[in-house]
Amino acid sequence: MKTDASLISGTGAREGEPQAADQAADESSTSELVSLSIKNFAHLQSVNLDFGDLTVLVGPQGAGKSLALQWLKLGLDGRQIVQVLKQSGYTTDKPDILIEHIFGEGMGSAWQANTRVQFGGAAITPKTLEGIGDGAERLFFLPAHRALLITDGWALPFQKVPRTTPAVARQFSQSLYDRFSSKDAGVLFPLEKRLKKEIRDQIDAAVFHGGSVGIQEDAQHAKRLQLVHGSMHLPFMTWTSGQREFTPLLLGLYDLLPRTKQRKHKTTDWIVIEEPEMGLHPKAITAVLLLVLDLLWRGYRVVLSTHSPDVLTMVWMMQRLKEVQADYKLVCKAFGADPGPMKEVAKAALTKTYRVHLLSFTESGKVSSCNISSLDPFDDDERVAEWGGLTQYSSAFADAVSSAMNTSDS
Repeated sequence: MKTDASLISGTGAREGEPQAADQAADESSTSELVSLSIKNFAHLQSVNLDFGDLTVLVGPQGAGKSLALQWLKLGLDGRQIVQVLKQSGYTTDKPDILIEHIFGEGMGSAWQANTRVQFGGAAITPKTLEGIGDGAERLFFLPAHRALLITDGWALPFQKVPRTTPAVARQFSQSLYDRFSSKDAGVLFPLEKRLKKEIRDQIDAAVFHGGSVGIQEDAQHAKRLQLVHGSMHLPFMTWTSGQREFTPLLLGLYDLLPRTKQRKHKTTDWIVIEEPEMGLHPKAITAVLLLVLDLLWRGYRVVLSTHSPDVLTMVWMMQRLKEVQADYKLVCKAFGADPGPMKEVAKAALTKTYRVHLLSFTESGKVSSCNISSLDPFDDDERVAEWGGLTQYSSAFADAVSSAMNTSDS
């Protein structure tokens, strides 16, 4: 059976779309909040999320952030996911089997008799997924284990990724496979007309240090992803962990950064990036967050999951600057960016809505959510004051030093 690769990857003929300068939303506007509610799915007992322009999910390992984000994908692209599975030869008419195909092996029993999922006020069930959306991709999903999809320097198509892998990760692997297989793969970084020069330079300085990434033949004459530094041609597994983690993230976003006068892809409006900080030095994390602001300026809604206090520090800063109607140049200064070319991106960032949600375990071992968007360090609720636990140990360490200093003074 022949499978439509453009349907699996969700990319279609993006670069060939007509030029239009007004495709992106006006940067002076903000998006209406959209809500997702999940009750009794796997260990998610009561998760209620509302999404702004930039939304961040935090919480301990295994709290179910990825499961929640996969339901967001289904709430926007249910039909696309079911069609991909059907074209790949999967059975989709039984709810438990469909859930297992979507979320990965062993997840079939996660949907229970009392499970309830709603997105935008509309109920979602395994039986209604195929009726959600028109088959086009509205949300592009970059999974946390993206580097594992190209361990040998080449991505696999959807059907060849193990069935134990969630569908969103398999779909992302297909998008990388399409990118690597294209006739113009050649050099993949640095590329002009994909990233603003300011962002490109920051990424190079923080991640690649003058090297170039591309598809080249290895010693066995097989095409593989390589990093070139002068006369050195380095295969993927010899790269630093940060380079291995960041490269698939960047290449995955290429389809959403048109070379034309469009700011954004015509049908895709949402981007999920799981753990954008993985393997990265704080300088590189800053470059990634600057890229996130560029995505917001283009008109995308961006959703991140993270374990990094640096990500929430950026959100906290943007909210405080927005409250006092600060000059956009302060945003540029914080990112070490030239305020000239980054003016419109920085100005747009000060108009956006920001949301932060904590997913955490209850005493029963189940997971519930809490809106901690204020990120107020003086809030009576420790979950808010400690930014979902990401600043808890910094505070505890500081308290230990303070106690020691007080003791020595006495």
